[in-house]
Amino acid sequence: MGLIALLGLTACGGGAEQAGSGQSAPVGTGAPLKPVVPDEGEAEAGTEARPEASASARENGEDGEKDTTTAQISTFALDVDTASYGYARRTLQEGRWPAPGEIRPEEWVNAFRQDYAQPSGDGFTVHVDGARLPQRDEAVLRVGLQTRASDSAERRPANLTFVVDVSGSMAEAGRLDLVKSSLLKLLDQLAPGDQVSIVSFSDQAQVLASMTPLTARNELRAAVERLSIAGGTNLEAGVLTGYGEAVKAFRPAATNRVILLSDGLANQGSTEWQTISDQVKEQAAKQLTLLTVGVGRDYGDELMERLADTGDGMAVYVSGEEEATRLFTTQLPATLDLRARDAKAQVVFNPAVVDSYRLIGYENRALSTDEFRDDSRDGGEIGPGHSVTALYALKLKPGADGQLAQATVRWLDPDTRTASESGKSLDSGELAGSIWDKAPVRLQVDVVVAAFATYLRDRQAFGLDLRTLGEHAGRLAAASEDPMVTELVTLIDRAKAVG
Repeated sequence: MGLIALLGLTACGGGAEQAGSGQSAPVGTGAPLKPVVPDEGEAEAGTEARPEASASARENGEDGEKDTTTAQISTFALDVDTASYGYARRTLQEGRWPAPGEIRPEEWVNAFRQDYAQPSGDGFTVHVDGARLPQRDEAVLRVGLQTRASDSAERRPANLTFVVDVSGSMAEAGRLDLVKSSLLKLLDQLAPGDQVSIVSFSDQAQVLASMTPLTARNELRAAVERLSIAGGTNLEAGVLTGYGEAVKAFRPAATNRVILLSDGLANQGSTEWQTISDQVKEQAAKQLTLLTVGVGRDYGDELMERLADTGDGMAVYVSGEEEATRLFTTQLPATLDLRARDAKAQVVFNPAVVDSYRLIGYENRALSTDEFRDDSRDGGEIGPGHSVTALYALKLKPGADGQLAQATVRWLDPDTRTASESGKSLDSGELAGSIWDKAPVRLQVDVVVAAFATYLRDRQAFGLDLRTLGEHAGRLAAASEDPMVTELVTLIDRAKAVG
C-alpha cells in the first residue's frame, strides 16, 4: 500500500466553484472549473460520515475514495479543535495506545504551527500547494486558510462565563488545581473592560460569581479559590446554568463566550452528547460561543468535542501546567475576538487531471455541496491568528496537465453577517516534484503528522511504518527547529514501545 493509501483512509467530500487570488471576492462569482452535478438520487459526496466509523467500514468504501466523475466537489465546515492531539499525546506519554475513535487527524495537523501569510483584513488568505508522492501518478494537496492575528489591545471587551466541573472525578491529583491556577492566570491577563462570571457544578450547578467587571478582580479570585470537590457530574446543569448567566449579561458590543472546564465524564442529568448538544445549539444562535477545555487522565472526548462543534466554538485539551499556561495566558486572550462566523471550505477538482481524491479527516464536519452557500447551515467560528489545514490525497490521470483544483473559503462577518469568499487555484505544474525532497518543510510535517494519526487509528500510515515515520520526523525536527516536531519524534518512539 502506497503513501496515498494512508492519506485516503479518512475521506469525505463536498464542493466549491469559485477561483481567486486569495483576496475576498463578490459572493456568487463563477470559476473556470465547472462542477459536475451528481445524478438525482446519487449519494452526495458531502454526506456526513460517522466519526466512530471503524477501519473496516472505511476500507469497505463507507468513507472511501471519491471519483471526480461523480464527486467533483468537496465541502466541509472549518474546524480549529486540537483536543484529539492533546489527549492522545498524554495517553502516549503514559504508555497507553489512544482509542481509535478519539483520533481525528485534522485536529492533529491543526495543532501544529503553519507558515501561511496573513491577510491584511479580517477575512482569510487561501494557500494551496502540494507535492508528488513516490508512487506513480499520486500526489498530496494542501489547502491552508489563515486569519489575521491581533493583540489584546486591539480586541473588543469580553464577557466570559466559566463553567467549572468540581465533581468527584475531578479529584484526580492535580486536576482541579490545574483548573484553578489556569483561571487565576487568565484573570491577570484580562483587560479592565472585560467581565467574568463563574459557575461550578457537581450534582447541581452553583453561581459563584455573577458577571463581574475585572475592576473587581479580587472578588473573582476569591470565587476561584472557593472551587472545591463535591458530588457527581451533572454536566447538563452546569452548561445550562452557565449559558443562562451568559444570556443575562449579554453585551452586543462584546465577545460573549462560555468556557467549560471539565473531564467530560457526565453521570447525572442528561449524559448523552446529543441531548446536551441540542440544548447548546439553541444558545449558539444567540451569538454565544463555547470553548471546551478538557482535563484529566480519563476524558469524555466525544461529549466535549461535539459540544464545542454545536456551540460554535472549539475543543482543546490540557494535560499539564505548561500547556495550561500557554492556553490561558497567551492563546485565549489573543483569540477572544472572532474573525469569521460559519466558515466553510469547498474544493472543486478538475476531472480532466484528477482521477480521484480523499480528504484526510473532517468526517463529522462534512457538508453537502449546496450547503456551502446556504448561510443558515452552521460552519466553523474562527478567531484571530488561526490557521486551518486540509490535506487531500490525489490520484492523477497519467500524463494529464492543467489546473488541479480550486479552493474557496466562505464566511460571515461576525457583526453584520455579510458573506464573503476568497479562493485560490493550483496547477499540476506547481506541484513539488517529490514530497520528501522538494516539498516545503511544513507540508512534509503535516503529512507525517497525519500519517502518524491514521497509523494510531487504523494501523496503516501511507504505507509507512513507525520506524520510517520516526526517521522523517527526526529529519524535519532538525530542519524546522520546532519543539512540537521534536516532541513528535518522542511520541512516535512511545508508540513503537507500546505497539
